[in-house]
Amino acid sequence: MFKPSPFDAVQLCEYQDVRSALLEKREIAFLDVREEDPHAQSHPLFAANFPLSRVELEAYSKLPRRDVQIVTLDEGDVGLAESDAMLAARRLVVLGFTRVAVFAGGVRAWKAAGGELFRDVNVPSKSFGELVEAKKHTPSLSAPEVKALIDQQADVVIVDARRYDEYNTMSIPTATSCPGAELVLRIAELAPRPETQVIVNCAGRTRSIIGTQSLINAGIPNKVAALRNGTIGWTLAGQVLDKGETRKFKDVTEQTMQTAAVRARGVAERAGVKRTTWAEAQTWQTQAERTTYFFDTRTPEEYAAGHVAGFRSTPGGQLVQETEMVAPVRGARIVLVDSDGVRANMTASWLAQMAWDVYVLTDLPASAFTEKGPWVAELAGLPTVPAISVAQLAAGLAAQKLVVLDLSKHAQYVQGHIPGAQYVLRSQFKQALSVLPQALSYVLVCPDGLLSSYAHAEIAALLNVPVSVLAGGTQAWKVSGQPLEKGATALLSEPIDRYKRPYEGTDAPREAMQAYLDWEFGLVAQLGVDGTHHFEVV
Repeated sequence: MFKPSPFDAVQLCEYQDVRSALLEKREIAFLDVREEDPHAQSHPLFAANFPLSRVELEAYSKLPRRDVQIVTLDEGDVGLAESDAMLAARRLVVLGFTRVAVFAGGVRAWKAAGGELFRDVNVPSKSFGELVEAKKHTPSLSAPEVKALIDQQADVVIVDARRYDEYNTMSIPTATSCPGAELVLRIAELAPRPETQVIVNCAGRTRSIIGTQSLINAGIPNKVAALRNGTIGWTLAGQVLDKGETRKFKDVTEQTMQTAAVRARGVAERAGVKRTTWAEAQTWQTQAERTTYFFDTRTPEEYAAGHVAGFRSTPGGQLVQETEMVAPVRGARIVLVDSDGVRANMTASWLAQMAWDVYVLTDLPASAFTEKGPWVAELAGLPTVPAISVAQLAAGLAAQKLVVLDLSKHAQYVQGHIPGAQYVLRSQFKQALSVLPQALSYVLVCPDGLLSSYAHAEIAALLNVPVSVLAGGTQAWKVSGQPLEKGATALLSEPIDRYKRPYEGTDAPREAMQAYLDWEFGLVAQLGVDGTHHFEVV
């Protein structure tokens, strides 16, 4: 049973509390508040990564219901009072969340209680993908077999089911970018001849399995196969990947869209997807007793051109791949929308099999897509902090009177930061004090000034000199024409805010790629040991 802790409104809970909630499909946000790399090394199946550094930035958009049951988790290597899980829990209480608990003892206690631990990121989706292949025997071709077809100029179309930026970084020769949720909508025009062999690839396994099985489930007339082990398999076979390709799917005809919509609706119905109306969805948007996520499964460009109020831009393929990143409340309701009847239905068909309570918004007139622009997250109120302008910062740097502390994500920092800035993770700031350059004053920066403002009070309390925030962040510095420095310079913290995926980029060691594949092959067995997933492949 959840029980009181000595700290404010925070409770304590144990292994059986969380496990019971998962088994009974009760709403629970099981939040691993470590940075992404330690999270990826070892965590429970449904522990969503929710870094302590970014609580104020992500809480309201990812946890829309203020009284949802939240359980925070960390490594379990320090006392309760000093733990990151307790600090995150107390921040959530300040933000207005009323049912917040700390998992006593962290990941170590989960393991000691007999709980299964998983590596990597997006594990629920990846393990589900492996289960799909095991149950449906999804056809696949090896990298040498696919290369032979290309070399023979066979009647074959290769579609890359990843995000476009991933495709652009490295791709299979001749492949066209067609992210997962777009496949059923667009394949008839990418491969108009029924005799054409269709091959679906991703970087590893999951998105190619789900993409291939989507086309098969939808009943397209073509033979379809996954590229076994994706770009990893291609590289391990000693074959060369293309870089910088820009081939994209094209718009489809009305007839193609209507045919695909009929196919997608049939798949969704077989999976048990439910339907809802705009009136009912609007009621859910204000409902206090149930967590509901609202996602638009189209491309970000379509979303920006016109979308339904209250829906978040989340392309369907990535939603299936990264569900816990945008919907960390297990047991919540999900509502999907599109403008074609294909992408929402296909996405929903997979989420339903992953045990989500999922609905597709139907019979929506075009006039409902009235909102313009990109999705903007709801944020906690910004505190009042001492701020300086770009001109003041430039003058202070020239006079060598201050030091800039950059709280950005490491990837953002490397792409461009204020010259001389010191990279430090908010969650690791205490550990960085011993190597912090001495200065008469410090200035906190981040891409837009938000994270710096949220972190100001706690960082200022650790320092004996004035601390201010750069108004508008690094973006304001850049817009004003000031120079940027690139590269991983002056790192006061280890860049553990992102786990380096073995399947991304072009420089992963062969051993890491093979180890990743070996890990994926073992996921179905781990699912069986864990026993909390409720996945059901149809």
